[in-house]
Amino acid sequence: MAIGKLNLSSSPEAGHSDGIWLLVISAKRAMKRLYSIQGKWSRMLSVLTRRYFADSFAECLQIYGANVTQLKAPIGERPSLAQIEEALKAKSYKLITITHVDTSTGVLSDVKAIGELVQRVSPDTLVIVDGVCSVGCEEINFTEWGLDVVLTASQKALGVPPGLSLLLVSPRAIKIFQERKGPETSYFASWRKWLPIMQAYESRKPMYFATPPVQLIYALNTSLKQILQRPLTDRFAAHKKASKMVKDYIEKLGLKTLPTSRAESANGMTAVWVPNGVKLADLLPKIASKQVVFAGGLHKEIASISHLLIALANFSAKYFRIGHMGVSVTDAERNDLQKALDALKTGLSEVGWSQH
Repeated sequence: MAIGKLNLSSSPEAGHSDGIWLLVISAKRAMKRLYSIQGKWSRMLSVLTRRYFADSFAECLQIYGANVTQLKAPIGERPSLAQIEEALKAKSYKLITITHVDTSTGVLSDVKAIGELVQRVSPDTLVIVDGVCSVGCEEINFTEWGLDVVLTASQKALGVPPGLSLLLVSPRAIKIFQERKGPETSYFASWRKWLPIMQAYESRKPMYFATPPVQLIYALNTSLKQILQRPLTDRFAAHKKASKMVKDYIEKLGLKTLPTSRAESANGMTAVWVPNGVKLADLLPKIASKQVVFAGGLHKEIASISHLLIALANFSAKYFRIGHMGVSVTDAERNDLQKALDALKTGLSEVGWSQH
């Protein structure tokens, strides 16, 4: 079976975890699996930035009984370390969740600093990281940063079609799960069902619980081989360089990014405010006519989201998003980013906007 060929920890730079699980589910269902760690929740702390996906993380665990305290910041910013420390000292939390990169706003959390803070102030608190938009383009050191779970999905910087979720799990998190007292609350999302499967696969032994999408697993295997052909430090540096290029170009055009500072900006994507006098419904088709696709904004407060008419919602947003991750960054010969930025500049001109 293809999954038996995967060696997700073959690079020492990736850090170490006790379990690397490959799941045939979406990232949101992977969030649900976190409930399996504890049979009964007392408190959890969710570090948010008024983000679309961070809010979903908190909502998901609230449905399963978590008492969630949310730390929020204005749109385009992130909670300060002082705020997080104050919250950790005020109460005892079972876990803290962090969205490393919020896909809706392009805000980057300082996971390393938060992990070190938790180890110092509240060492019994599990550190859970949503890495859907960061794994593969942002640095993550699982062990040194004191992380317990990192969840991600196949469709972003890993460069594989959607449909797979990956979890890295620490020995501490697995021990807590194994000692849980409460009854199982899910069948398919149960760690008790999946842990033996993953352990068997790592031992190159067959075991069955659910039929895997073999084609996606082969695709992931191919992608990981390509990623690990170069040191991960080189890959992260390339993404930082590409991010600077995109953001410099955006500012040169006279546009503004959603994150309020470069230090809080993701390296795999950039969220850009639509300039005054321009309608996204006019701009995006102009860009698309040049074989370039940008995504409209998702944040509920600044995107007029309609879940029934998502295409129209994208057009009514006040900002748009540019992805610069994976092959678009690592294969310079494709010249993807420059083509995309040129399309943006021309598209703005075609809708009548000019820098003042």
